[in-house]
Amino acid sequence: MPEGGRVGRRVTRIAAAIGSALLVLALAACDAGAAQVAAPASTSPALPALSSLTPVDDPRAVEGPSTVVIGGPALPPIVAPAPQLPVTVRSADGGGREVTVRDTSRIVALSLSGTVAELVHALGLGDHLVGRDVSTNLPETATLPVVTKKGHTIDAEAVLALKPTLILTDGSIGPTDVVLQLGDAGIPVVTIDRATDAESTYRAIGQVAAALGIAPAAETVNTALRAAMESKTAEIARLLPADPSRRPRVVFLYVRGAAGVYYLFGKGSGADSLISSVGAVDAASEAGWVGERPLTPEALVKIDPDVILVMTKGLESAGGIDGLLAAQPSIALTTAGEHRRIIDAEDTRIFAAGTLLPDIMDGLARALYAPDPGAQG
Repeated sequence: MPEGGRVGRRVTRIAAAIGSALLVLALAACDAGAAQVAAPASTSPALPALSSLTPVDDPRAVEGPSTVVIGGPALPPIVAPAPQLPVTVRSADGGGREVTVRDTSRIVALSLSGTVAELVHALGLGDHLVGRDVSTNLPETATLPVVTKKGHTIDAEAVLALKPTLILTDGSIGPTDVVLQLGDAGIPVVTIDRATDAESTYRAIGQVAAALGIAPAAETVNTALRAAMESKTAEIARLLPADPSRRPRVVFLYVRGAAGVYYLFGKGSGADSLISSVGAVDAASEAGWVGERPLTPEALVKIDPDVILVMTKGLESAGGIDGLLAAQPSIALTTAGEHRRIIDAEDTRIFAAGTLLPDIMDGLARALYAPDPGAQG
């Protein structure tokens, strides 16, 4: 589906963050053999419009931590048209397999980031979901049984017990033989493309809609998403400091303290796209740091970021900010460390795709340019 102008380019940049971030989520799932606990359903807070906020004069001088608060949804679910069933679709699992869907009354949607279930919800059939993966945390799915185990592994018995009439997956969790087992049990299993950039995000919406027998609804959702992205980009632009030199220099640090894992993400990692999508400077890319590599004290001190962005559970695993500074003393030698300017974001949502994209941008922009009073310039 063709993109249009500035919004298409911006969606490409932010959605490009998803691909590399899926690897991050996979690493987090396997961290130190920890048991996987389902994320509690999130109730998105009601937030004031970005246009009503007063941005700080100099985002680079703000002191104290902030948390990315993701509100929304910017795009409420549509009212789904009546499904036209049966429908035969081609599964995107590499084999050109055709799958006939006859009943969408009991759906299990599986993905590493929870995006597939979110798309079903956005298309207006969220009430047809009967089970969830550990990353799906929509308020509407709070009471659904979790069908993935430790490390985001699909529990075949748990899925079969729900008697699903359709399984949707983007192939990001497995194992593959379990997915095949579910298909052998007579359940239609449709694989969609993983949302990793703008085109695949729109394409995934189209594929989910087709499998649900409501193909025309995809254009409705995609049009609304493009408009929401364009609107959010304009809102964020009003928060940016007039002086480009005051735009915050941010790095994304992947932290798993219990395992002693500290990775700095740079150019081409996806985190760079997320940071730049809200008008900030990805300081790691600026310094020539490419991809995802283990943090070195010398590199971080040289980069000297104003802000360090981390995942919430990663920060907790290091013992909070004090624990992070103790484990990586070089952080204290940076402007971010001196100011304790650590911004944390919910692990499964900060890199989620689908119709949450404008909400993710909104939350990060608030934390950077109009933080809570606890973080002061």
